[in-house]
Amino acid sequence: MRVAIAGAGAVGRSIARELIGNGHQVLLIDKEPRSIKPERVPDAEWLLADSCELSSLEEARLEHCDVVIAATGDDKANLVTSLLAKTEFGVPRTVGRVNHPDNEWLFTEAWGVDVNVSTPRIMSALVEEAVTVGDLVRLFTFRQGQANLVEMTLPEDSPYVGKPSGLIPFPDNCSLVTILRDSQVYTPTPEQPVESGDELLFVCQADVEEDLERLLNPGGHQ
Repeated sequence: MRVAIAGAGAVGRSIARELIGNGHQVLLIDKEPRSIKPERVPDAEWLLADSCELSSLEEARLEHCDVVIAATGDDKANLVTSLLAKTEFGVPRTVGRVNHPDNEWLFTEAWGVDVNVSTPRIMSALVEEAVTVGDLVRLFTFRQGQANLVEMTLPEDSPYVGKPSGLIPFPDNCSLVTILRDSQVYTPTPEQPVESGDELLFVCQADVEEDLERLLNPGGHQ
């Protein structure tokens, strides 16, 4: 993919290295001359420009990008960049970095943001995930589809321990996408059983999360 990243600070450069390592083409954009450090990510393209300016995004040829990541330290800039990328250049996928939790509600499809990434939310979710068994933890929100990535560590008293995943009556608009077990990643098949202590990752709509939690851990809702 061709990916443009607005914000060439530590966060933007780190994302760029990861994407380049996975074989993608990356353009880093920043308006601050001191942030333009090609030697830090030599395999990336670099552009000294303001991602909030239409002319700058035209120079960046955003219409040829598959993904735009707005990763600056300024929420206003991230919103404007996402909106321009989506509405003016038709970029298929936009990702917006949320710096301040109070602004998270703005990072929606209305502002051209397909996926928002809030570091405080992710950190708190990981803390919850590390200390809870049998509780559903929301890890990520996919704004475009109004769906969430959620996780549950299956408790030992779940009625479905040892049962094939294909026989579990998951709610509608809910899909089991990954089973994590003993540091291994398993792609679920109908015959794949789930075991106590498995970390189950689902993509589901928000309105079925409670039903999913009750299904897998009825003992936690008595």
